[in-house]
Amino acid sequence: MNAQEKYEYWLETAQYDLETAEAMLIGRRWLYVVFMCQQAVEKLVKGLYILYIDDNVPKTHNIRAIFEKFEDMLSDIVTDEHYNLFEELTTHYLNGRYADYKQKLSERLNEQTAARFLKRTGEVFSWLLTLKP
Repeated sequence: MNAQEKYEYWLETAQYDLETAEAMLIGRRWLYVVFMCQQAVEKLVKGLYILYIDDNVPKTHNIRAIFEKFEDMLSDIVTDEHYNLFEELTTHYLNGRYADYKQKLSERLNEQTAARFLKRTGEVFSWLLTLKP
């Protein structure tokens, strides 16, 4: 598989995760709306990493850390708003998290905050798509 094919794989799974976030919003599962937003952005950023750097994608869920590795190669400006969302989404990564951590995250979320995360994620996702070299 070449870099373009690997990018397409990451893009397809990222799009699927974004659609899943929308389904979770309809299902009123606020924590999983935000988790799937996190997954969508992380996967798209990893796809971009492959195009800009190589296919040895960092084994981290820290979106900002991955993105910063190729940021200086971009012609577009990355705003604090982008980085703020990357950091907020990273805190909602769930795999292997303890139940009490999930409970604390869940208590901070409601329909409005989940919908806001989904909206912001959609905007950043569209922006990230424009960064493909």
